[in-house]
Amino acid sequence: MINHKAQMLAGEWYDPLDPTLAAERRAARLLMKAYNDTRDDEEDERKRILSLLIGKAGPNLIIEPPFYCDYGYNITVGENVFFNFNCVVLDVTPVTMGDRVMCAPNVQFYAATHQLSALERRTGLELGKPIVIGSDVWIGGGSIILPGVTIGSRCVIGAGSVVSKDVPDDTLVVGNPARAIRDLRPLHEPQST
Repeated sequence: MINHKAQMLAGEWYDPLDPTLAAERRAARLLMKAYNDTRDDEEDERKRILSLLIGKAGPNLIIEPPFYCDYGYNITVGENVFFNFNCVVLDVTPVTMGDRVMCAPNVQFYAATHQLSALERRTGLELGKPIVIGSDVWIGGGSIILPGVTIGSRCVIGAGSVVSKDVPDDTLVVGNPARAIRDLRPLHEPQST
């Protein structure tokens, strides 16, 4: 018997309709519903729900509702991470963020992918590729981070960008597809006098 969860976590082709995976997504959706229905004055309840939903989180994680993910347990974030309204994380494989990552509204992380061939897509199988975000990254509103992408530290992703390739440290990228337009190192390095 095929263990589809193990295959999913290993980055291999798996069946997302597998009963175990379906039950885990259902459990995550119940937690998201509870979280998304909280009020601003229910900070303790929000923290409690996030501790059940998110795989590993450093201190001071702030997620403005609504927030959506597939499983939650594949999400790892460092300290002082912020998600603004309406962010989506399709975490079929690890989605990992460093410290002080800021996600503007409507940022989406798609670790899930499918076959390009229509005939092969009919099988219903999907695949996950991990997403890694460094520290001190600002991701502009409406940006989409595609499967398998690594974004280095101290980067800025311009609003509306679709990031389909790795981004080196200290880089500003914009557009669809996102392309590097500026080296940000001079902004981070001490200036000589």
